[in-house]
Amino acid sequence: MKILLIEDDDAIANAISDVLIKQQYVIDIAIDGEIGRQCAVHANYDLILLDVMLPKLDGMSLCQQLRQAGDQTPILLLTAKDTTTDKVLGLDAGADDYLIKPFDFPELMARIRALLRRSSGSITPILEWGYLRLDPSSCEVTYRNFPVNLTSTEYRLLELFLRNSHRTFNRSAIVDHLWNLNDPPQEATIKSYIKTLRQKLNQVGAPSDLIETVYGLGYRLNPAETQTSQASESSWVEQQTEIAVRKARESFKAKFSDRLSVLEQVILALNQGRLNEELRQQAQHEAHKLAGALGTLGFDDGSRLAAEIEDSLQAENLTHQAQILTQAIVQLRQIFENAPTIEQTLKQNYPLLLVLSQNSGSVEPLIEEAKNWQLQVKTASNLVDDRYIEQGLSAVAAHNPDVVLVDLDCAPSFQTGLTLLSELSEQPLRILVWAEREGLLDRVEVARHGGSKFLHKSLSAAAIFKAATEIQQRNWTEASVLLVDDDPQVLNAMRSRLAASSLNLTTLQTPEQFWQVLNDCAPDLLILDVEMPYLNGIELCRVIRNDPHWSDLPILFLTIHTDLETVHQMFLAGATDCVNKSIVESKLLTRIFNCLERNTNKVVTLRSSPAR
Repeated sequence: MKILLIEDDDAIANAISDVLIKQQYVIDIAIDGEIGRQCAVHANYDLILLDVMLPKLDGMSLCQQLRQAGDQTPILLLTAKDTTTDKVLGLDAGADDYLIKPFDFPELMARIRALLRRSSGSITPILEWGYLRLDPSSCEVTYRNFPVNLTSTEYRLLELFLRNSHRTFNRSAIVDHLWNLNDPPQEATIKSYIKTLRQKLNQVGAPSDLIETVYGLGYRLNPAETQTSQASESSWVEQQTEIAVRKARESFKAKFSDRLSVLEQVILALNQGRLNEELRQQAQHEAHKLAGALGTLGFDDGSRLAAEIEDSLQAENLTHQAQILTQAIVQLRQIFENAPTIEQTLKQNYPLLLVLSQNSGSVEPLIEEAKNWQLQVKTASNLVDDRYIEQGLSAVAAHNPDVVLVDLDCAPSFQTGLTLLSELSEQPLRILVWAEREGLLDRVEVARHGGSKFLHKSLSAAAIFKAATEIQQRNWTEASVLLVDDDPQVLNAMRSRLAASSLNLTTLQTPEQFWQVLNDCAPDLLILDVEMPYLNGIELCRVIRNDPHWSDLPILFLTIHTDLETVHQMFLAGATDCVNKSIVESKLLTRIFNCLERNTNKVVTLRSSPAR
């Protein structure tokens, strides 16, 4: 898409241009109305972004001229004039939309996308599901812009899913939709087509469960794919926009003194009694431009001051406004002198690691190493033994960290440290445990009390930060859980307990069909009971750990058998964690989420949890 930007303010023009270029638009910039008119006449554009206050030819007049000449290119007016009359005049001049300066870049991009959609209404609709695209007019299929080469049958099968994206098809229904009555295939053949279609999609980067199996019902498109792609695309757009705006802010700050000099000339001329109308008009125009540019680039206080300066310059007797103007200009300059640099702004947005430790010798290397990581580090070292838990929780509440590193060696006792872990595990943060002890039973207790990772004191500071940032960098999507328990009451209770989460729960009452269900469901987490008919959970865990494909699958035991010997057998078999069936719902979910940390591609959120 090609866009013409007609804007005489360098700061705004460069910021808009950088944002649009990062989102794959082609941009031409015109610095006055006359150049803009010539560009619009001699080149084809998909959209015109048009400032109202322009030298040589104002935006309103240019808009009228283009419409009178029959140019129907969508036009979005940008201006600091926000009265109803100004809006009406702009729309009556032929503009399609009107945006007031200062504006937010996400709103500008949304309006651009809306205008481009309206102007391209005749384009053949593309069938999409997340990153997957199918063009019926050319029969082309792509995933993340990579072509997918399909046979005619595979193409028709994929098109069926895309045209019925929220429906589940069993094999019989697929045969009915895609084959005529004279030559229907065996239903087993459908499974083969599904397998090869998945393989071809997987070869270009699609997840293996993009077409997922709904056990007992059939096949459907995985809803998580659209959520993941939307979140990824939104995150990418926000990131690129932020980078462009920061770059524009730095460029604007470098030239700010030159732009402020016109306003300072007014003060000097007032004090010397030689202010003329030309300088006054020039200063008023500069203040107007500054108000729009400052607000758009995020300097809200500066935008307000510039607007006050513009109002003061319109007063009949400027002599009485001299002191107000002087104060406003001084404050405006102070805003820029105190404004943080890009590096400082970036650092403020880094995830925060809070270290709960009274050992300054251990913490100092972490503080030094933090300079090499995109991570903030703060410490809470004044933890008194008899108030250890209370003060640890208070420190977390005060700093609101993303990750907590708990030095268990500094706790009054190992059990007190575990109690603090249990309290912290109720909150939406990740807990790293740091200790000299590393026995199996110690690790079991840490996992049972909510620790996300167990880090030995022998690890380097860099390794600790690597563990912390790995947690922060994951993309959270819906996860699939397979629960195997021979008690139907337990299965029903678990459905109720997990109903508020985004987990996709599949239940199985007998392990006889386990291997088929495991492969059909492809879970991110397996929950097992210990005592089951035919094959107990510990034996089943050993079988899974011996299979190369499933050896890394997180396994949580949900059982009434939590005696030391049984727990020991579970972990020897390869369990990730074990919990008692009587565990409260919030702690159960926390333990499930901690287990899912074993799978670096899947993380879970609660629908009822507030956004951080």
